[in-house]
Amino acid sequence: MRRVAVTGMGVVSPLGNTAAEVFSRCYNGHSGVRVLDTPFAHRLGSPIAGVAAFDGAAHFDAPKLRMLDRVSQMALVAAQQAIADARFDARFDTLLDGPLRDPDRTGVFMGCGMGGIQSNDEGFQSLYRDNSDRIKPFTVLMGMHNAPAAWVAMAHGVRGPSLTYSTACSSSAIAIGEAWLRVASGTLDVALAGGAEAPLSFGSMKAWEALHTVAKTDLHMAPTSCKPFSKNRSGMVLGEGAALLVLEAWDAAVARGAAIHGEILGYGVCTDPSHITKPSAQGQALAMQAALRSAGLHAQEVDAINAHGTGTLANDVAETQAIKAVFGARARHIPVSATKALHGHLLGAAGVLECVISFLAMQRDVLMPTMHLDEPDPQCDLDYVANGARPSFPTRTMLSNSFAFGGSNAVLALRATQCRQRIPRALLV
Repeated sequence: MRRVAVTGMGVVSPLGNTAAEVFSRCYNGHSGVRVLDTPFAHRLGSPIAGVAAFDGAAHFDAPKLRMLDRVSQMALVAAQQAIADARFDARFDTLLDGPLRDPDRTGVFMGCGMGGIQSNDEGFQSLYRDNSDRIKPFTVLMGMHNAPAAWVAMAHGVRGPSLTYSTACSSSAIAIGEAWLRVASGTLDVALAGGAEAPLSFGSMKAWEALHTVAKTDLHMAPTSCKPFSKNRSGMVLGEGAALLVLEAWDAAVARGAAIHGEILGYGVCTDPSHITKPSAQGQALAMQAALRSAGLHAQEVDAINAHGTGTLANDVAETQAIKAVFGARARHIPVSATKALHGHLLGAAGVLECVISFLAMQRDVLMPTMHLDEPDPQCDLDYVANGARPSFPTRTMLSNSFAFGGSNAVLALRATQCRQRIPRALLV
């Protein structure tokens, strides 16, 4: 198995639309969750979400925009960022400083939990609310789950596999893990891997409310509504966005002088068959143990954990118990960060956004905070880096957890590069 480097990162998210913005806002505990100002907000029990400051019209002309659901718009912009960051040209078949090995040996691996739900929802409203017999001619193309991957592959001339993984909240973590397997095994040389999600339509948000998993909202304190691991937590907050990584063989990246953000060491995936929505500590522990085996790591080598940390009553207790099961007495000494408190739950794109945040933190020797942890929960008694980032904390190896409805659990093992970056003063605001 070859080592796999991360040489490009692109992001569109509630915390910002560049890696620098995401780091700054997360490090400083600035929430991207806000009260919605959409026409249907008054009909929601919890009219809040992690909203990306993103306007597709600023990136695409009108004819193209008519064919793209918001989920594909964000995926395309994040992919373009990642490819430029990795110093490939726009077609992704040539390096800016020389030719790529074989353009057929590139692939796209995307996670997406709900597809183009906004386009589908709009079509249903036309049919059932307005009694119209006409809907947009591109509704199928906009709404299908593989639309983001397909558009990214076409935009950048990718001729290898273009695959979409739809495993709810673990979708993008699985997409990264499967891309890692292809590059590590030598099947591919380069892969774009990540996910996209745009679930903030009326029908989608009402459906999530019906599950009783959405946080209760204090409209005066909406940014603090998601409270992972806090005793007064009341649920998750939906978020939207996209993030992509460029993965390539480590030796090739070094040979071309690429700026390496970090390394994917391994990937654990398992199914928790106990319940379709209620997580179990055993299932989550199995995924972490599988990631350690895949990466060839001992539990003692893990310096920190990015938690799934949704802020729901069931998940946060199960995840705490799972970490204890895997790490034993040392679990209390491993810092655990849950950044969904700030950006919300991006569902199919959550794993990749948190993977990006983990790399950004490791590069700068900091631990990201778990904000809004107001009241200690006796059942959640680990070091959650509560309410403020922890600077000057060298972290070389992390696990990033993603656990999903349907029981598809995935954990990525990540390692920082040896070349550390200082935090620019401008970001510490």
